[in-house]
Amino acid sequence: MTDKPTEDNLFARPRAHLVDFAFDEQVAQVFPDMIRRSVPGYETVIAMLGVFASDLVRADTRVYDLGCSQGAATLALRRHIEAPGVTLVAVDNSAPMIERCRANLAADLSPTPVELRCEDIQDTVVERASLVVLNYTLQFVALEQRQLLIARLYQGLEPGGALVIAEKIRAAAAPEQQDLVRWHHGFKRLNGYSGLEISQKRQALENVLLPEQPETHEERLRVVGFQQVYRWFQCFNFAAFIAIK
Repeated sequence: MTDKPTEDNLFARPRAHLVDFAFDEQVAQVFPDMIRRSVPGYETVIAMLGVFASDLVRADTRVYDLGCSQGAATLALRRHIEAPGVTLVAVDNSAPMIERCRANLAADLSPTPVELRCEDIQDTVVERASLVVLNYTLQFVALEQRQLLIARLYQGLEPGGALVIAEKIRAAAAPEQQDLVRWHHGFKRLNGYSGLEISQKRQALENVLLPEQPETHEERLRVVGFQQVYRWFQCFNFAAFIAIK
């Protein structure tokens, strides 16, 4: 079992010099608390992965959780895979995240085997996949590399397979974007973050997390070949999409 989640206070004190956000040991220690208090709708998105797993995963295929962090999505998938002969592949490039994911998986009794990899998702070979999940992961990939990554995932999917993407997004119209950001910050304040914490974390992320318009995501998915593309969830400036091959 993993330790009880530590409260996220990484940005509670003024910092003279803010460095770019990284998924290091400090972040890994507080990550469950951080994401719960920072991402509206996170629990819903995780839970719905179980719906997709039970409906879309086929026998003798592979399921990929790319950017698995500590395994919340991996576990949601694993617990609802009903088809036989399935291998679940969980990938993250952060060693501290992978170690916590390994402990979380060890405490779970679901039968589907999990192959855990510490590597860059762009180096991961995706093949014979019936379901691929990018859960708040694509937003950390360089903008110019996203199209190629999505195209490669499409090629690795079996016919009828699906790609699920959850992301922070930005609106095309400035007034809507301003409203979404304000409401998101209000959500964070309701969860106990101070104005200083919100401001400093935003600065740390601004060169690392690069959100796009939802229409950009949908168009990219269609361009690589997906015929069915749906935005199935949105809460403020966070959205989730599913694309079926």
